[in-house]
Amino acid sequence: MTVITASVVQAGTPLFDKKHTFEKLETLTHQAAGGGAQLVVFPEAYIGGYPKGLDFGVRLGSRSEEGRDMFKRYYDEAITVPGTDCDAVGAIAKAAKVYLVVGIVEQDGGTLYCTMLYFGPDGSFLGKHQKLMPTALERVVWGFGDGSTLIAPKTEIGTLGGAICWENFMPQTRLTMYQKGVEFYCAPTVDDRDVWLPLMQTTALEGRCFVLSATQLLTRGDGPADYHPIQGDAPDTVLIRGGSCIISPFGEVLAGPVYGEETILTAELDKSEITRGKYDLDVVGHYARPDVFTLTVDETPQKIVKASKSS
Repeated sequence: MTVITASVVQAGTPLFDKKHTFEKLETLTHQAAGGGAQLVVFPEAYIGGYPKGLDFGVRLGSRSEEGRDMFKRYYDEAITVPGTDCDAVGAIAKAAKVYLVVGIVEQDGGTLYCTMLYFGPDGSFLGKHQKLMPTALERVVWGFGDGSTLIAPKTEIGTLGGAICWENFMPQTRLTMYQKGVEFYCAPTVDDRDVWLPLMQTTALEGRCFVLSATQLLTRGDGPADYHPIQGDAPDTVLIRGGSCIISPFGEVLAGPVYGEETILTAELDKSEITRGKYDLDVVGHYARPDVFTLTVDETPQKIVKASKSS
């Protein structure tokens, strides 16, 4: 398949409301599919939410009881992989007949992770990537992923892959994706700054791949009455302003960025542009210098307890 149609969804999570989050996920996925999309990408932490402006009661050297209660509430909105909620996302992909990439908050034991899930148009689960490096206060509520989830699923439309939010500032992560042959680099995020667009253009140019970045559009009104972000309590207070975009392998902006509104951005992606781009720049091929530079990636699961049986 040489030309595909892809969409990025710019929308906010109904915070602390899993039922409505899934309803919105289903509605927007079908809207994107109705516009011709074969690949649909949702933002970071779309399921589970990104409650921007909360501090979870953290102070240097102490945590509050209210913060513990808030973490418990946040934990209860997260989903397990595999699990019934994960199956429900697969069912949405199957009903819409699309490849679906969605950011979630994942329960794994007693720890939460910022995770990206991949599904096929038949509803099959293609794998997950756990964010390697949460940023700043995210480290209080999210754990650190390891190299075992640095995946790049190969599909009928091409090789998927990518990184979450500020992982995209980690050149080692990007290089790993390029080595895996990523063609459709998915970058779910909540980074709504002006500098996000040039980072996505750099990634597309550097990897000679298509970049699909979905950013949340979140307002105070997307949260419940007792959600009190530091930015203010007015319902129309914008917490995350968007900035979603689709970029070509030559760094050209094919769609977006759009700010201040929920939207679905769609573009046709011609994979022949990847080959045309690698004619003069293949950073893991003819433009690499393995005699000078090498990168070692440990993709084994990192567990604190490793059982061994004596002979």
